[in-house]
Amino acid sequence: MKALILSGGKGTRLRPITYTGAKQLVPVMNKPILWYGIENVVAAGITEIGIVISPETGDEIKVRTGDGSRFGARITYILQDSPSGLAHAVKVARPFLQDSPFVMYLGDNLIQDSLDLFVYSFESECLDASILLKRVADPRAFGVAKLAADGRVLELVEKPQVPPSDLALVGVYLFSPAIHAAIDRIQPSPRGELEITDAIQRLISDGKVVKASELAGWWLDTGKKDDLLEANRILLDTCLQTTTLKVEGRDSQISGRVQIGSGTTIIKSVIRGPVVIGRNCHIENCFIGPYSSISDAVTLIETEIDHSVILGGARIESISHRIVDSVIGQRAHLKTTPQRPKALRFLVSDDSQIELV
Repeated sequence: MKALILSGGKGTRLRPITYTGAKQLVPVMNKPILWYGIENVVAAGITEIGIVISPETGDEIKVRTGDGSRFGARITYILQDSPSGLAHAVKVARPFLQDSPFVMYLGDNLIQDSLDLFVYSFESECLDASILLKRVADPRAFGVAKLAADGRVLELVEKPQVPPSDLALVGVYLFSPAIHAAIDRIQPSPRGELEITDAIQRLISDGKVVKASELAGWWLDTGKKDDLLEANRILLDTCLQTTTLKVEGRDSQISGRVQIGSGTTIIKSVIRGPVVIGRNCHIENCFIGPYSSISDAVTLIETEIDHSVILGGARIESISHRIVDSVIGQRAHLKTTPQRPKALRFLVSDDSQIELV
């Protein structure tokens, strides 16, 4: 079995952060979102991975992710010239996939469940397709599945006003080679894309065996700022298990689950976990509250931060009022003068310079 991870798209819902980088490389708990998907796939024993990239961000993904050796995998990069739909991505990946069954994984999704059982069920039951589902409060915003009592998929409906169930498509699929013929027989949707839901519906109409499995753990779509912060919070809660301190600290209080990278200096600061701080940071006269992730080479001076994600190389100084619920881009510089405002809330893109006067 192979894996196809989709890492294209323009990330419009995360702008301005994604004007200058791939949304799949935005870090959650200081690790690019894309890497969690790769690790999940490899943990299921799948080491032949194709990553679909776009012309805009593909080179950055190649440089950051490499040939797959760091994950114990072999990665092939597949260029999708235009964002023409998930089924179109499968179509352009056909030379890589050939006649192999495969997992298709959306690169900006995070799931808690391992893939092992899903892969085993797919292979042992000789299915033509298997979809992963999660119950959601408002299914009208998702693709929704209607199931038979035995788990067979009867129908897929995209963003229905009257949903047939509360089971939303997660963004992880398993396919046999039969999906290629199904894609060849569908037409672009009204938005001009080849939809994977249409291809799966074609399999169902042709009498192929399509079943569904329901996720037990969390599913996180990191497409928007608040979703990204929620993903960061949940991962810090569930994955930051131990306290690792490799830090020069002076007159500071560090409590709770806190992970700090090598080369980082903490001076006269308070840090309350769960918090992860990268390498070669300088933190002085600061308060860092729970559910914050600070990437490498960040400088924080006289600043209070809570429930925020700070990307690499950012510099924030002389801000006395607490920054909360914020995502600060790479190399951004935030600074205030003595006439300070009463509240601050930011979504700041890479290379920004902000001075509040």
